[in-house]
Parts: sequence; C-alpha cells; structure tokens
Amino acid sequence: MTATADFEAFVRERGARLQQAAWLLTGSRNLAEDLVQTALYRTWSHWNQVRDTNAREAYVRKAMLNTYLSWRRRAWVGEAPTEDVGQQGWSTTGTESAEVRMDVLAALSRLPRRQRAVITVRYFLDLSVEETAVTLGISVGAVKSQAHKAITNLRQDRALSSLFTEEIA
Repeated sequence: MTATADFEAFVRERGARLQQAAWLLTGSRNLAEDLVQTALYRTWSHWNQVRDTNAREAYVRKAMLNTYLSWRRRAWVGEAPTEDVGQQGWSTTGTESAEVRMDVLAALSRLPRRQRAVITVRYFLDLSVEETAVTLGISVGAVKSQAHKAITNLRQDRALSSLFTEEIA
C-alpha cells in the first residue's frame, strides 16, 4: 500500500473519532476541523517514519493536542452565531440529549486548557493515566492532579450539578 493510500485509509478509519475529540477540546465544529486538519498536515510528512499503525494514531493525537495547547486566542472572538447547525456525525445513545451534551461542552469550555486536554484525552479517548501523560508530554502526577482539579471544577459547575449524584461524589 502506498503512503498516500495508507494515510487516506487512516483518515477514513479514525477521522471521525479525532474530529469528536477535537470538538470536545475546542467547543466549535469549525475550530475542531481546523485542529484535525492542522494535525494531519503536520503528521503527513513523517507518516512513513511511524511504522506501527497504533503508534500512528498516537502520533496524530499528540500533534493534535500540541497544536490545541499552543493555539492562542483567535484575533477576533466576537462572532455570534445566528443559527445552531448541530454536530453532524455525533450520535446519541440511551438517555443522552443534546441539552446535556451542550451543558457538558459549556462546562468543559470553562476549564483551563490543560485540564480540558487531560479530561478529553483521559476519558473521551479512554487512555490510561500513563498513556495520557505520554500523549500530553507531562508527568503521571500532573495528569492525576489536572484530572482531579478538572473533575472538581466540573462538579462545582452549576450547569452539570444534576449529573453528579451523591454516589459519584
């Protein structure tokens, strides 16, 4: 398989999951698309150097997270959308509702960037503490500390108070 075909197959196979993770990080479909595109662009030139297919996904994830953490606030943040176009490709199961997802996204957006990245990588991408540390380039202790702080902040967020029961606390 050629490098181009291999890369295209990877994007077809894992692109939606990367897009969802990017959406959780950025809170915006457009910024999420930009983030995934930037990460894929940055990894393309080194694609053949990473032979293990599992390592390739980790490599793209790392590029995506490094890009996200390095982005500064956009020049103009005064955009006010007039219509919610929804999140295409995001499926709900069970009792999940659009309102709950939007509350979670809003609460995530209020977290500091590092905490938001740790929560997204650790829980959405379902990586272990050690894998999260490697992916973000931080220590295991920092992952645990940032995850604890983020969960504490999320538990104190009024929009999410109904999601946290006494059993979880």
